[in-house]
Amino acid sequence: QVQLVESGGGLVQAGGSLRLSCAASGRTFSSYDMGWFRQARGKEREFVARISRSGGRTRYADSVKGRFTISRDNAKNTVYLQMNSLKPEDTAVYYCAADSDTVRFTTTALEYDYWGQGTQVTVSS
Repeated sequence: QVQLVESGGGLVQAGGSLRLSCAASGRTFSSYDMGWFRQARGKEREFVARISRSGGRTRYADSVKGRFTISRDNAKNTVYLQMNSLKPEDTAVYYCAADSDTVRFTTTALEYDYWGQGTQVTVSS
């Protein structure tokens, strides 16, 4: 069992930056690949970024590539999402998720095992 708690969301102007954190409970954090997803009002949850358990492999949605960076600190049981050059269309609730299958490197939300409660990011124009 893994419990995930996101933080760092808020209101920011377009062009600004935010760093989201996701703190995980338990001693097995380094056994999981981690992902970030987001869900805007009235839309389906969408993949944002994923990082392997060692941190050596990452994947990004095309919409955030070059602007967002996912990283992790296994000693702190925390995964981060650094978001730069934010746009109004980045406004959403952001969720972190853990995937115990570290082979497939999936971007499909349904295949992740554990989820946090989400943190709101609002980008004003």
